Amino acid sequence: MKLLYQTHSPHARKVLVFAHEAGLAEGIIVEHQETSPTRANEAVFEQNPLGKVPVLLRPGSDPLFDSDVICAYLDTLHDGPPLIPLSGEARWRALRMQSVAQDLANSGIALRWETVRRPEALRYPPLQDGYARKLDKTYRWLDTKIETDDPLHVGEIALAAVLDWFEFRDLPSFRSHPRLSKWFDGFAQRPSMQATPLAGDTQD
Repeated sequence: MKLLYQTHSPHARKVLVFAHEAGLAEGIIVEHQETSPTRANEAVFEQNPLGKVPVLLRPGSDPLFDSDVICAYLDTLHDGPPLIPLSGEARWRALRMQSVAQDLANSGIALRWETVRRPEALRYPPLQDGYARKLDKTYRWLDTKIETDDPLHVGEIALAAVLDWFEFRDLPSFRSHPRLSKWFDGFAQRPSMQATPLAGDTQD
């Protein structure tokens, strides 16, 4: 299999961390692809009509895209404990955490457009404030909801990838929330995180 990747994407990194945790990383070729809404990558568009990574190319089968879908597929390929729990409250906690992490990443990406990426004359401060408020509210929620004794699951993987990206991009910090900060520091030491560092600048 081949993973169309981006070394500075929290969504792509989530998939690669998941692959490491599932023991599948050695069987996946990782190919960096720069993508941006303002700079089309035709090689990615050929595999994903949205022109975004991550995309998982599978021999003899259709490509898979969207990190949630790719992780769900990878979870069917290993013999260890499922990283997406199969049933019960554990499943819904994991999926809820994954959803929160994904939307947190999207809010951070949108905030970067309003503070860094969009030409200054086109930025809209009320929208910037709105996204910053989402981050603050989500950090507060996570600080009360993060579980320190749950078995590893996809929601934790997604959240760790996003929080590390927030620090990488110098976005509003979660560090004033002690439980969340402590949890992240512990997760960041996992071999899967150490093997997949973020790198590079956005190319618009």
